[in-house]
Amino acid sequence: MNLKELSETLGLSQTTVSRALNGYPEVNEGTRVRVQAAAVKHGYRPNSRAKGLATGRSMVIGHVIPSSSRHEMVNPIFGDFVAGAVRKYAEHGYDMMFTNVEDTSIEDAYRSLFQRGAVDGVVLQGPKVREPRIEVLNRMGVPFIVHGRSTGVEVPYDWIDVNNKSSFQRATRFLTDLGHRRIALINGLEDMDFAQRRRAGYLEALREVKVTPDPELMRSAEMTEVYGHHETRDMLRLNDPPTAILTSSMISAVGVRRALHEAGLEMGKDVSVIAHDDDLSYLKNGQDVPIFTATRSSVRQAGEMAAEMLIDRIKSPNDPVKTRLLEAELVVGGSTGPAPNRL
Repeated sequence: MNLKELSETLGLSQTTVSRALNGYPEVNEGTRVRVQAAAVKHGYRPNSRAKGLATGRSMVIGHVIPSSSRHEMVNPIFGDFVAGAVRKYAEHGYDMMFTNVEDTSIEDAYRSLFQRGAVDGVVLQGPKVREPRIEVLNRMGVPFIVHGRSTGVEVPYDWIDVNNKSSFQRATRFLTDLGHRRIALINGLEDMDFAQRRRAGYLEALREVKVTPDPELMRSAEMTEVYGHHETRDMLRLNDPPTAILTSSMISAVGVRRALHEAGLEMGKDVSVIAHDDDLSYLKNGQDVPIFTATRSSVRQAGEMAAEMLIDRIKSPNDPVKTRLLEAELVVGGSTGPAPNRL
């Protein structure tokens, strides 16, 4: 059923039906309830283009992907976040648009999107320390939300983030409580804000037990399986190799596990391993019993929350800034155990 047919069924004008479905205040409550009930009964859903014409909005949310981050689109973490966000977009009648731009023309891309009316708001993912995109969008005065935070950015902005510092501090404490002192950190790229916060939590937990951090046990790069494998293989060759490894990604943790297996070592007995972000749709951490001990935070849920917050911002652009800090859960699996005795 289309808008015209629904209007004829109700004996109302198309304009009245459209305004009732889109929440315009000038439509009385009785008419609104009647129209919404008829829409449900007849399975009518306004398409985003028609709704945009009625509201003066594009009904599209933009995700701008810099060229340097194109690989993120095949990352299961990115995929889960987007899957959560898309679910909420659909509930509110929004579509999603991806656009890829060169790093040197990001500001121009944002301006073009909003000036052309192509999007009503944008999601900014993977913020770096002192992230310039936040100040650009803030200066433009457009609706946006950041998945993460950016140390060094002083302007107010909406964001949702997991408490990376406390997550890694807690994970490291768990290992030190098991007697580990040679604890390695296989981190993400440390110009990324999340990676710096994770490193800070790791270092704070080492200071609590008066362990001097060893630069040889701290690695930073893009979080791939190969990276986890190579860095673990190299650290196992040290004169005093780690007894435990804390890794910033489930993907990297799979590489860590492969390196331990190749070295003839048993994960959880010879070397303990803790992963992060194990609640992924297409990379499950075992079944009933987790393979990895992990700091767990649902990326899909974060995507849903971010979408809701952004849509609220679009509807109420003058509301106070809103932020959400999520705490990760430490899930104990089979990859951790007491520090081994070394002669």
